[in-house]
Amino acid sequence: MINTIGRRKTAVARVYLKEGSGAITINGRDYTEYFPTSILQYVVLQPFEILGLAGKYDVMANVDGGGISGQAESLRLGISKALCVINPDHRPALKIKGLLRRDPRMVERKKPGQKKARKKFQFSKR
Repeated sequence: MINTIGRRKTAVARVYLKEGSGAITINGRDYTEYFPTSILQYVVLQPFEILGLAGKYDVMANVDGGGISGQAESLRLGISKALCVINPDHRPALKIKGLLRRDPRMVERKKPGQKKARKKFQFSKR
């Protein structure tokens, strides 16, 4: 069993990968139930689709923090890293598609004396 971690925004996914029938369990639930939209389900399965390994590995993951989209992408990174640990030959194919890079974009913090991160209160000359 391979253990890796994936991150995106404030979401963290701890991924456990082992050979099996292709069952993906997230926080004790099936991935189709946890991620209801087909786009998010595609994001989770992307590493397997690229390498042609769909249905060959069982994934058990604990996902915490962030929103549903960040959680799906953190899970994708964790799965990609685990597949590289199993077989280093998978690395180039995943790297070309950008699945081994942690997305550095984060929410910018709100500054004091402003409405939001960049939006400011209306300036009045008089």
